[in-house]
Amino acid sequence: MLGAPVARAQTTSPNDTPREKLAQTTMKFLALSMDPRAAALGDAVTAVEGMPAALFYNPASMARQTNVANVNVAQTQWIFNFTHNAAAASFSPAEGRYGVVGVSLQHVDYGDDFIETIRANNTQGYDELGTYHPTAYAVGVGYAKALTDRFSIGGHVKYASLDLGNPVESRSSDGSLTRVEAKEGTVAYDFGMLYRTGYKSLNFAVSARNFSPEVTFVRESAQLPLALRIGVAMDLVDLTRLDASTHQLNASVDALNSRDYPEQIKVGVEYGFMNTFFLRGGAVTRGGEQTLSGGFGIQKVLRSGLGFGADYAYTDMGVLNTFGRVHRLGLRFSF
Repeated sequence: MLGAPVARAQTTSPNDTPREKLAQTTMKFLALSMDPRAAALGDAVTAVEGMPAALFYNPASMARQTNVANVNVAQTQWIFNFTHNAAAASFSPAEGRYGVVGVSLQHVDYGDDFIETIRANNTQGYDELGTYHPTAYAVGVGYAKALTDRFSIGGHVKYASLDLGNPVESRSSDGSLTRVEAKEGTVAYDFGMLYRTGYKSLNFAVSARNFSPEVTFVRESAQLPLALRIGVAMDLVDLTRLDASTHQLNASVDALNSRDYPEQIKVGVEYGFMNTFFLRGGAVTRGGEQTLSGGFGIQKVLRSGLGFGADYAYTDMGVLNTFGRVHRLGLRFSF
């Protein structure tokens, strides 16, 4: 038995193209970056604290919220005139002694109606049956708690739904159509942990997004876009003699493992002046068409304690820019 040769299921050689089962998920809007600041940083925000949109990335990072409430609304102008809308709010009662509670909402507007077709034996190969308009949304609630002065945990439960209309399942010899419903909803879970290392402002974090059972549309089953992340973040001004109240230079790095594409490294850098004006940039390895991003933001806190901010991000989509450039706008409020 020890001398038996290795038996392989298929012949392989060094010249073979590696085969990976990728791009097999549904409800892809759950994987899209919803926050302009995060998108400008290449989504390398797993270990970044103080983000009003933390529920969409790592719920544990909202555990040390200093304000009573944070509200974030954002819109993404995606390719093909798709529009993604998102809102998140987090509340920290009793100065956070009981943790932080958050709620989230996502909605996708797919723009113009889609033309419905069916295969036919004619010169063009199909018949047009009219139009349809898909819809998608997700609503969720989250909770985060700082267990010690360094360690925080958080979770996010959401219900996601995708409605593809009533497609044709079959056509009889007399031309009558049999339609089926292609609408599914499921509950998904996000988890996160954040650890303050104690070395200056260095943070370490891990998160998992979109845990859920498979969903089945008519006869085809698919999973949600599960993603596992490990990240670090730090204000590099801590390593210099610059005045930290005037200058901020936040750097973050994430390692991402996803069902949809090969492992990626995401890097983000944010320069802040007087904690008011911000310039941001990000890069992604093996990101396909999404490799570089950038943006800017402003924020201000009034004497009354009311704070507000605005953010913009642009993502370079490579050849996909032909189908529309990706812009993100967001507004933030705190009190």
